[in-house]
Amino acid sequence: MKLEDFYFKMALNIKPILDDTTLRDGIQMPGLAVKPKDAARIAQLLSEIGVERIELFHYQKPDKKAAKLIQKMNLDLRVAGWCRAVKEDIDSAIECGFNEVGISHPVSDIHFKAKWPEKSREQLLANVVEVVEYATKTHGLRTFVHGEDSTRADWNFEKEFINAVAQAGAECYRICDTVGIGLSDPNAPLPNGIPAKVKAIKKETKIPAIEIHAHDDFGNAVENTMAAIRAASGLWDKVYASTTFLGIGERAGNAETEKVLLNLYLQYSVKKFEGKTYKL
Repeated sequence: MKLEDFYFKMALNIKPILDDTTLRDGIQMPGLAVKPKDAARIAQLLSEIGVERIELFHYQKPDKKAAKLIQKMNLDLRVAGWCRAVKEDIDSAIECGFNEVGISHPVSDIHFKAKWPEKSREQLLANVVEVVEYATKTHGLRTFVHGEDSTRADWNFEKEFINAVAQAGAECYRICDTVGIGLSDPNAPLPNGIPAKVKAIKKETKIPAIEIHAHDDFGNAVENTMAAIRAASGLWDKVYASTTFLGIGERAGNAETEKVLLNLYLQYSVKKFEGKTYKL
């Protein structure tokens, strides 16, 4: 028997890109701390298995040291700094040498009311646009925008949000299934139907690329990640999958980098991972 007897049966019409957040979301897991030299070793392994982008914190001294260590390694992957929608975070990322950032901000009314009850949607969106333009147009940074709690967001507002950040220069929008309620069923409606959201973003917004960031509260993070990739196939030329090694992260964790990678390679014939899986 050969591998081909069981695997490599499916194909994708898209380039999937693993965007590992072990050194950002992963280390938010309670009780977990990573020394800078260990962070560098993790980044090295991620590069070796075919991860093409990672994101890092850059606020505390150990984070800054880890970021600089990793950048000096000249790994075959992109390194992005994770930021809130405040200019000071962009400045911090620049000081740490990042050429790329991900700006995270809620898009659901649930989060708005919990965090900024005195502010309107319009005020919050205006601030995000200002910070995105500060990153892209003032400083020339490649910029992703992360829509926190996307799977509980009002779609009419979310599409306005996506179009606004796209016009401000963002190159990718991250669908964040923040509390893990996303549904992989192609018939599941918005806001938490993952395939429906992927298709709606393509149809109704101008963002150049998308990413899926799935949490595992219901045990569906890997399946929701794969569902987003399948839905994006044939619509975009690339799709990003935000994952963590071993699925570590806040609360129930995230989609496991290694499981998504093996699904892409063995089930969907993504050959760029050939020869890299022995590291897992």
